[in-house]
Amino acid sequence: MPTRTISLPLAAAICSAALVLAGCSSTESQGKSGDVSLVEDGKLLNCTGLPYEPFEYKDKKTKKIVGFDIDLVDLVAKKLKVKQEVVDTPFEGIESGEVYTAGKCDLSAAGMTITPERKEKFDFSAPYFEATQALVTKKGSGIDSLAPLKGKKLGVQQDTTGQKYARDKAKGATLIDYEDLGLMLTGLETGEVQAAINDNGVLYDWVKANPKYEVSTEFDTGEQYGIGLKKGNKELRKVVNDVLSDAKADGTYDKIYKKWFGEEANAQ
Repeated sequence: MPTRTISLPLAAAICSAALVLAGCSSTESQGKSGDVSLVEDGKLLNCTGLPYEPFEYKDKKTKKIVGFDIDLVDLVAKKLKVKQEVVDTPFEGIESGEVYTAGKCDLSAAGMTITPERKEKFDFSAPYFEATQALVTKKGSGIDSLAPLKGKKLGVQQDTTGQKYARDKAKGATLIDYEDLGLMLTGLETGEVQAAINDNGVLYDWVKANPKYEVSTEFDTGEQYGIGLKKGNKELRKVVNDVLSDAKADGTYDKIYKKWFGEEANAQ
């Protein structure tokens, strides 16, 4: 059957008439919560890259996506009177800002460091977590800095600040790129790499469950995490910032922090 087409003038007329009844638009309809525009009605879509424990990961028992970032975004969703929905996305798409331009999500809480390069592509919330880079190795390896990695293989996660730091500082090491944290740590376990670099929070969490390995050193990179948002979405950014500020003021942030890290937040 041939495809039926409508001429542009006729389509415009139909659209104008339809506005009286239900509205007409050349783009996908968006949801709304108060003054805040959302990608889907009744949902707050959070693009994040799994696994990144304890910030976001799938619980083995419940099969639900949980974590520090997830709990914080739940506070934002509650404020907006909607439900959070997690969209598992390769970090590359988050870091590039593609997830916002494609209308894939409203925000990204993904253990993501605020950088000038990323701020050119999308907006950030106020900082909500202090982080730094760290090195994880097998216990007894003797690798307690980047220098012993000359001629050895170092695992990094693609499009992260850890990858950038390793490129700048790990002279003589062969960098092996991994799409996500889980694959990188598996590479360490199988001996594909002799060490791996990533944010200290996730590495300390991992070695608790893997006592054959240790965080052998940290690098003072002075990083701060922020929640990513589409450029210009000032209304949603204000809600996120207000929620983070209120959570820190009333103790909710400290409770969530202790839940996932087992200790009080230090100057977060």
